[in-house]
Amino acid sequence: MDSFAVVIIGLVLLVLIAVVLLGVFYPGSGADQLDWKPTRSPELEAQNEIDDLEQMQAAINAKRRARGAEEITERDVRDRLDSDRREQQEMLDREMADAEIDELLAMKNRRRRSRGQAEITREEYERSLRDPGAGR
Repeated sequence: MDSFAVVIIGLVLLVLIAVVLLGVFYPGSGADQLDWKPTRSPELEAQNEIDDLEQMQAAINAKRRARGAEEITERDVRDRLDSDRREQQEMLDREMADAEIDELLAMKNRRRRSRGQAEITREEYERSLRDPGAGR
């Protein structure tokens, strides 16, 4: 390596070491140096969130009352959310089961082709899964 490269690399390393040492030994933190303080406390943020939710629920219920519908409660919203989550999970489970069956059927048909046998349909494969002794 030529001397110019050694000098440049040495200077860069020296600057990096100086910055690290400055950060380690200088008192206080970066937030102190910037005089940074959070604008609101976490408790106030939590209260603001609760107030926002109550305000939204009141607005929704006002609209529901205006059209003659029954008001909703937080419990109703939670029940609906739980129901939606269960439904999503069931859909995901069905999709994953379908994908798994497709994958297994493709492997089975690949083996059947390699042995010179005819491929089976998805319906035949599902029937063989429900009643394993029927296909033999």
